[in-house]
Amino acid sequence: MLSFAMSRILVKSAWGSDDPTTAAFAFLHANALAEAGHEAQIFPLGEAVALMRAPVAQAVVPVGWPPLAETLRATVKLRVPIHV
Repeated sequence: MLSFAMSRILVKSAWGSDDPTTAAFAFLHANALAEAGHEAQIFPLGEAVALMRAPVAQAVVPVGWPPLAETLRATVKLRVPIHV
C-alpha cells in the first residue's frame, strides 16, 4: 500500500470573470486538495479578487463545472483559507 505525506499548498490565481473556467480552477483544485487531506489555501490576486464579490461569483459559470458561487460554498465548508 502506498503512503503519501500530506502537503501544505498555496493555490495562486489572477484569472477573473473574463475567463470563468480558468478562474474557477483555483477553487476547484483547492477543494479537491482539501478533500484529499491536504492543507490548501487560496491566494487570489489582480482580477481574481473581484470573484469574492457575491454578484460576480454568482455570474461566473465555468464550462463543465458548477457555478463559482456553489464551488465557493464548498470552499467555505471545507474551511479552505482565502487570502484576499
